[in-house]
Amino acid sequence: MTNPPGVLISAPSSGTGKTTVMLGLLRALAEDGLAVQPFKSGPDYIDPAFHLAAAGRPSFNIDSWAMGEDLLGAIATQAQGADIVVAEGSMGLFDGVAKPGAVGHGTSAETALRMGWPVVLVLDVGGQAQSAAATALGFRMYNPDLPFAGVILNRCASPRHERLTRLGMERAGLPVLGVLPRRGDLTLPERHLGLIQAVEHPDLEAAITGYAAFLREHVDLDAIRAAASSGSHEPSSAALPRPPAQRIALARDAAFSFTYPHLLKGWREAGAEILPFSPLADEAPDPEADLVWLPGGYPELHAGTLAAAETFRTGLRKHAETKPVHGECGGYMALGEALVDKDGARHQMAGLLGLVTSYEKRKFNLGYRKAQLVAPMPGFATGTELRGHEFHYSSIVEQPDAPLARVFDAEGAEGPQTGSVRGHVTGTFFHLIAEDSK
Repeated sequence: MTNPPGVLISAPSSGTGKTTVMLGLLRALAEDGLAVQPFKSGPDYIDPAFHLAAAGRPSFNIDSWAMGEDLLGAIATQAQGADIVVAEGSMGLFDGVAKPGAVGHGTSAETALRMGWPVVLVLDVGGQAQSAAATALGFRMYNPDLPFAGVILNRCASPRHERLTRLGMERAGLPVLGVLPRRGDLTLPERHLGLIQAVEHPDLEAAITGYAAFLREHVDLDAIRAAASSGSHEPSSAALPRPPAQRIALARDAAFSFTYPHLLKGWREAGAEILPFSPLADEAPDPEADLVWLPGGYPELHAGTLAAAETFRTGLRKHAETKPVHGECGGYMALGEALVDKDGARHQMAGLLGLVTSYEKRKFNLGYRKAQLVAPMPGFATGTELRGHEFHYSSIVEQPDAPLARVFDAEGAEGPQTGSVRGHVTGTFFHLIAEDSK
């Protein structure tokens, strides 16, 4: 089976403009009548929603640290029926963790190699000219086996700057696929976890349309399409992850939205019914649900609203008397006793767990996590090993309940953020990606 041809948009580091290029390219190709399949390399749960808005097709994560061969194969098949694939890398092209996980180190380069997608390297050439070619050539030669399409020069200051930078690329033998002039209005709004959520953007459609027009004017779309390629893969019969229950009440609003797309699609394909509800609108979970699932998100930005949401909290507590409730990261915090916001104000949460968290003194928690369950959680028995990712700025003030798991970082160091279990209620700081296949 030959997958649709594709490219992977990457960069030497974060902050170079690759998301702008990604969204503009997705929309421009879709405007040209192509069915464009987006992917995201790495454990990002914000970018795929932007990809969906730009391309009109759901975007899926590909993660060599967290996902085994079967799951990677199942996710790759999501591109069937597309004309072209455009994937977005995370961080720098070769950035990953030191020790391998399920099949690799979690780098964008591994994704490109595995899928056969040539790399389009987005370079911020501000403050340099011919020297940018040395950076690009280093990335090209660091792994000579890596398929390489060429470079897009971003934040070019003038026609003279472009001429000089192109001279360097020509000397290095690197194709220039586009040159983007410096513009200050192309940056997407951000907050402490990176980009704001797609649903919060004040005018996302106008922004993406503008990116597409900008890309169309300054990038050779035909050259990118010609450079797209794909490796051949045997058809995968593997399925996406199975649901933890038949009827799942899923919190879904600006406070709770971080769920990986491959999980939701796997749940639906296996016949599960997803019953969305909004805690911010003071909605209770469907009383007919078998499971309530609170994803991560930004409860700290809505702590006062959640503290006043009596219908939501009453319905949640009623469900937890006889049926399971699970929360991830922000959802875990909302299940706790209280949340202290950045100003030091304490807000009452659901109280189904004793957890108290605080944002008053920010503590950065970031990285892959491997968990060994010491108690069951919805869909998984005691002893199951899970892989996930943690990304938040909260500190634990109190965590009095029994631990849910032993949790290790990507280098095998055990940490204190074990998650919690009390009765039918469980919670974790990490966002679930997959059951460990080893």
